[in-house]
Amino acid sequence: MTKLTKRFVETVEPQSKGHVVWDDEFPGFGLRVYPSGKRSYIVQYRSRGRSRRYTIGLHGVWTPETARREAKALLGQVAQGGDPAEEREEDRKALTIKQLCEQYIADMEAGLILGKGGRPKKDTTIATDVGRIRRHIIPLLGTRRVRDITKPDMNNLMKDIIAGKTRVTMKTEKLRGKAIVRGGRGTAIRTMGLLGGIFSYAVEAGVIEHNPTHGLRKPKYQVRDRRLSEAEYRILGNLLRQAQQSDRYRIHAEILRLITLTGCRRGEIVNLKWSEVDLEGSCLRLVDSKEGSSVRPVGLPVVEFLEKERPHRTGTYVFPGQGIDNAVGNFPQSWKKLFKETPLWDVTPHVLRHSFASIANDLGFTEITIAALIGHAKGSVTSKYVHTLDSTLIMAADTVSGYVKALLEGVEFRRNTYTLDGQSRQSAIDQMLTESRPAV
Repeated sequence: MTKLTKRFVETVEPQSKGHVVWDDEFPGFGLRVYPSGKRSYIVQYRSRGRSRRYTIGLHGVWTPETARREAKALLGQVAQGGDPAEEREEDRKALTIKQLCEQYIADMEAGLILGKGGRPKKDTTIATDVGRIRRHIIPLLGTRRVRDITKPDMNNLMKDIIAGKTRVTMKTEKLRGKAIVRGGRGTAIRTMGLLGGIFSYAVEAGVIEHNPTHGLRKPKYQVRDRRLSEAEYRILGNLLRQAQQSDRYRIHAEILRLITLTGCRRGEIVNLKWSEVDLEGSCLRLVDSKEGSSVRPVGLPVVEFLEKERPHRTGTYVFPGQGIDNAVGNFPQSWKKLFKETPLWDVTPHVLRHSFASIANDLGFTEITIAALIGHAKGSVTSKYVHTLDSTLIMAADTVSGYVKALLEGVEFRRNTYTLDGQSRQSAIDQMLTESRPAV
């Protein structure tokens, strides 16, 4: 044993099997000399009846003086019941954000992560979530340990996504497919919501005690309030009529028209099956919409279209594709091309859905009626509402879809105001109700 000094450490000769030289002034502090000549400082101690050895670091990075100070600090931790070697091993085994995310993806794909209504997430939702995980979360946080993440880290992550630090264009699995990742405020809000769910998953698994996204201040969603004016409906009608003359765009134009007349989501119409069409009940009985199973009353113009098309179409889907009994494809590309370089260049299927709801509101229908018509989440009692007020909802669907159909055909309406004097109100009642009198 000898005191470890810089001169001694650099002159000690390596041996064939490697050996340790202990410091004679500080018990437990030593120098490990490898056969290769590499040297590292170590500290040895006992914890819970076991002898443990902890490597401080390589000579050169550490000097004898700095290594000695570190050894004293480590032995101070041992005196207080700590175990530096075990803690280091736990650190090495600590789950990273990337590892946590991969576990979450595996459980999500196995149906173990529940979404809306306590149901397993749908395939489309899973694909979106996986994209956000692999394009935003892992690139920015993947190597960080889960237990080290703090709320300031979450705030910085959100700002980075808003600023577009994850912006990239990448190939997808589809032939000639590519994904353009832009980031932005909307992406940041949704990604933080997903990450909050992933951390809740980690809390339930006992990986961490608290969710670092709780209490995080997020920017508000930009409300998409774009709706069609009556003049734009007439333009849309002309575009759809022209598109229906083309073999290439005909079926996509029909999908757009049905979305316009029903207020349904685009996926609900693109993937609509004949088994979900109830012509006698004047409704669509969707098996798996965004809100789960959903019954949607549809107006007479929709019923007439489906009655006309049913005898001419075979297979499962109302709008069949070119493959073997599958739904039509390429819809997003087609509607974008149809609207490009027209006054409706910024119109999307969601705008058509929002416009349908706005027309219903203009016509005086209540929020719960509109929610039932479009299958909105606010209509939490939609299925019961449809069955108990069936005729009322069908009347509402007839009115809204009939109004929209007329606009598409170029009709211009003149609105009448409701006069509040007694005589006018009685006249309105008499027009609506026909008195039943017994035959004389």
